[in-house]
Amino acid sequence: MFELPILEKAIFIGALIFYFSAAIVGMRQLSGGKDKYGQLLTTLIALAVSLECLILIFRAAAIQTFPLTGLFESMMVLTVAFSLTFLFLSIAIKQVWFGSVMVWMILAMALLSAVVARPAARLQAAARTPWILAHGLAMVLSGAMIAFAAGTAALFLLGRWRLKHKQIAKVIGRVPNIERLQGMNVFGLRASLVLLTFGLVSGVGLVVVKSAVLGVSGVEWLTDPKIVLIVAVWLLLAVILVLRRVFAISGRTTAWLTMAAFFLILFAFIGTAIFCGTKHDFSTVELSRVEARE
Repeated sequence: MFELPILEKAIFIGALIFYFSAAIVGMRQLSGGKDKYGQLLTTLIALAVSLECLILIFRAAAIQTFPLTGLFESMMVLTVAFSLTFLFLSIAIKQVWFGSVMVWMILAMALLSAVVARPAARLQAAARTPWILAHGLAMVLSGAMIAFAAGTAALFLLGRWRLKHKQIAKVIGRVPNIERLQGMNVFGLRASLVLLTFGLVSGVGLVVVKSAVLGVSGVEWLTDPKIVLIVAVWLLLAVILVLRRVFAISGRTTAWLTMAAFFLILFAFIGTAIFCGTKHDFSTVELSRVEARE
């Protein structure tokens, strides 16, 4: 984060402050057990999203394309997409545990964005095709849907545990009912599978372009750790939905498998870039370095 330009750094810190404030408000709501600060919670999230969108606008102007060329931009789009999903759902879902769990997941995404924050970089000429936008958006939105499914899965496990231990008073009015959570969980899984499928299919064209122009073999590209993990997530999502359809696995098993899929795709997005040296990168030299040479 410290490598960001001063203006972007100030705006991003402002967004983090709003996210932290929302998380604190969420915890405060839990202690009261009522949706007392719901309006304040959504306002803080909306302000943080607005600041992140402002950075994305700056990035779009700098690189002259939709800002999905780097991991930092992708993580911000993921955070914004998940936050908007929460804001829309919060209109109908007022239970305090729903708001608090979702807000803390949003904060976690924002902090992970800070870890991978880098100055803007131009898109490689070899990857400047319409598929790059379709591919990037599909992958990011798929990640947002998995995060949503994981949030509802966590709430399902919490509600189920409390009901099992006869803590009914701590469930009613605080957590959406079990059937509703299961429905939202499955919806998130299905939406993520569809988006991830489109992302993988559109990525085939990018593989062909990058292999032919940049001298990277198709085998080397397809065995990249990030690609392998994303394919593994796709298979896991398909298995979860098939098991639910054919063998009617329990909601508890579905919830735990959903959590596994979420952490797996999170590592695919961020962990591979930090620890595995992925080649799945379409950005070129940072604009700040280009400007310095000029």
